[in-house]
Amino acid sequence: MFVVKKKLEIAAAHKLNLPYESKCQVLHGHNWIITVWCKAEVLNSEGMVIDFNVIKRAVMDKLDHKVLNDVLPFNPTAENLAKWICDQIPSCFKVEVQESENNIVFYEKD
Repeated sequence: MFVVKKKLEIAAAHKLNLPYESKCQVLHGHNWIITVWCKAEVLNSEGMVIDFNVIKRAVMDKLDHKVLNDVLPFNPTAENLAKWICDQIPSCFKVEVQESENNIVFYEKD
C-alpha cells in the first residue's frame, strides 16, 4: 500500500450555528493546518498515488482566504470540514483539521 501525506495551511474565517451561547457564533478566523492522507495499492500511470497539486488545489482554491460559511453548505465545524475535504479528494482516507494549537479533529473513512 502506498500512502501520501500532504500538509497545508489556510487562512479562513467562520462562525458556528450553535443552540447555545458561544464566542464561536461570531465571525472569527483561524490559520487552519490541514493534513490529508491518500492511499492506493497501485500507482497511477505517472507513478503516483495522487499529484500533490491536486490535493493543494482542492483545499487552497476553495477554502483559503474565504469565509467558510459563504462557500460550504453546512455548519463549518472542524469536524464537518474534515469530512468534506476527504470527500473532495480522490483516494483520500483521512484528514486532520487543526484550527488552533489545542483544537484538532480527525476524520477517517471506515
